[in-house]
Amino acid sequence: MELFSFYNVENLFLPDPRPKHKLDPTISGLKGWDERKYKNKLQKIAHVFQLIKEQKGMLPFMICLSEISGKKVLEDLVQMKPFNSEYGIVHYNSQDERKIDVAMLYDKNKVEMIESEAITFFFENKNTENCDTTRDVLFSVMKYKEKIINVFTAHLPSKREKDINRHKRIFILNEIRKRILNLVNAGEHVILCGDFNENPDDENLVKILYGNSQEKVMENPFQQLFSTGNYSTFHYKSGLLFDQIILSESFKEDNMLSFQGAEIFRSEKISSRDKNFRGRPFRTYSGTRYLGGYSDHFPVFVTLGKMQNKCENINLSRE
Repeated sequence: MELFSFYNVENLFLPDPRPKHKLDPTISGLKGWDERKYKNKLQKIAHVFQLIKEQKGMLPFMICLSEISGKKVLEDLVQMKPFNSEYGIVHYNSQDERKIDVAMLYDKNKVEMIESEAITFFFENKNTENCDTTRDVLFSVMKYKEKIINVFTAHLPSKREKDINRHKRIFILNEIRKRILNLVNAGEHVILCGDFNENPDDENLVKILYGNSQEKVMENPFQQLFSTGNYSTFHYKSGLLFDQIILSESFKEDNMLSFQGAEIFRSEKISSRDKNFRGRPFRTYSGTRYLGGYSDHFPVFVTLGKMQNKCENINLSRE
């Protein structure tokens, strides 16, 4: 059995240099983001995966991340327990204006990285001569026990200001869908994961599940979780499930990596301590106020394992 995880870790930046003047902008955009807070953040993120290991008996063999800035934060993270320098890193510096990236960590004892690519998108800005940039989509080709798994990791443009970024999300998902269809038609495994800034029932994420002839090519197990009131993050009073892992239909028939289930990791230890926000993630910041928590998102994961023989569920014993 193996776990595949995605986690939006909420602004994992290196400590800000001390500004020369009080009003100077910081690199992170966070208030008072210093060495102490950075180290606490790293320990918190590492602790999340220690908890997953304790509860599930293993670490995920692949971990996709969003809201990290630069490779150094990942290098610092994988040196810590429970990773113990046994995880490789796939990362590119994106063109995002805040220098926010996506990345992948993978267990080097189980997984080999074959190739990777940062898929970059530029959008025309009608108000300036410059192009708008956003976070890259990370494409990684991974090898696990002679099996090839194509992984897309995304952090799509956010919903803000009456959702002015919706056209960007539509364009990015349409481009990724073309790539997915080529891989699926070639009979390859595909995983699309990320913070989509849309719920599983939104039109864009439903469309990506189907081919050009409306045949089912991908499965989103987080649709069922969302429909039963399970959320990974919140906005004011609204529960959201923006964090999802979508798999090609081929995982249903894989003897070794058959899809077993999906879960939002909502341990009480990483949940808010405020009774007014019970059941929500214990975040690092609330606006400019430092809380010292983990992230404003819960991690999500899917379980992959040996396909069950239908005969195993039949009770052959006589009464």
